[in-house]
Amino acid sequence: MRFKFPLLFIGLVLFLLIMDIAVFAQEPSKIYFFYGTGCPHCAQVEQYFEKNDIFAKYPVEKKEIYFNHDNAVLFNRLLDNLKFPNNNRGIPTIIIGNKVLTGDKEIIDNFLSEADIYLKENSNNLKSLENKKEISTPTLDLTIGAVIVGSLVDAINPCEFAVLILLMTTILASGNAKRALKAGLAFTTSIFISYFLMGLGLYHALTYGGVSHWFFKIVGWLAIVLGFLNLKDYFWYGKGVLMEVPLSWRPHLKKIIGSVTSVAGAFSIGFLVSLFLLPCTSGPYIVILGMLAKKVLSVKAILYLLLYNLIFISPMVLISIAVYRGFNPTKAEQIRQKKLRLLHLIAGIIMLVMGVIIIAGLI
Repeated sequence: MRFKFPLLFIGLVLFLLIMDIAVFAQEPSKIYFFYGTGCPHCAQVEQYFEKNDIFAKYPVEKKEIYFNHDNAVLFNRLLDNLKFPNNNRGIPTIIIGNKVLTGDKEIIDNFLSEADIYLKENSNNLKSLENKKEISTPTLDLTIGAVIVGSLVDAINPCEFAVLILLMTTILASGNAKRALKAGLAFTTSIFISYFLMGLGLYHALTYGGVSHWFFKIVGWLAIVLGFLNLKDYFWYGKGVLMEVPLSWRPHLKKIIGSVTSVAGAFSIGFLVSLFLLPCTSGPYIVILGMLAKKVLSVKAILYLLLYNLIFISPMVLISIAVYRGFNPTKAEQIRQKKLRLLHLIAGIIMLVMGVIIIAGLI
């Protein structure tokens, strides 16, 4: 039963994400004013609103997007729903129903007339607007799919297989299969913790700096580059940039893992080993983090990171259990070596597809 816990936890996280698939739609009778702290044009609009007592007369909700990531996500998702071009987005922006006003002049010249029309129509169409709010969009579905696919690419990475197999072989040398299982699970847990915390830190760094439309495109191109590098490792393995732990690092990594003799040692060494694994596992993670930083609210991003890392470590859990139940780690290493190029091929194709989807604006 204890081995089913990770699967149950993955299922719970998926359930929470799927249950929260409501689209960022404009609430009935609400007008959004998106602005940025220190923006002079935004200040002009705010002065006009205060002078004409607009905040008291109209249901205007102010949303600062420079320092509030969730507001920035809301801003982009509302404009995505309205098919508003990325190149025309900026602040100040007013969203009144299906109407978008950008720039201080357009807002000041047109706000009153557009707001009056919207509120009058809204009173007669409240039901249709509420129904529209319940509609889900493919964007959200693709986000969940991208996280799952990206984590699967990371999960089949040959680097983590090699490290875990070496660890299990070292512990099994003592003849204690149960201790080898505990060491494998402890090592896997420390990898999960370290990768989750690194991902959370990078996510917050990206959201603090703000993820622009062009940065999101760069993430897409990064995915394509990683895809081609993995394809290179399928056709010309060992030549040029290798999408694995650098060859010069491997003796040090092997020495560190070979020194582990206890469960506590396996847990502790996992944090250090995670740094060695970064060159071959960070690519898909960075792509997904860049996507989440632009598309997902902070609380939901934590669920996505949990899901990603649970899937990422799932093969390590399975290998630990298989070795405990008698599967020869030497045989596991032979299988890994035999399927090495195939794993790179699968990862390369998936990363190329993800990159194209991101650049095409389908996610």
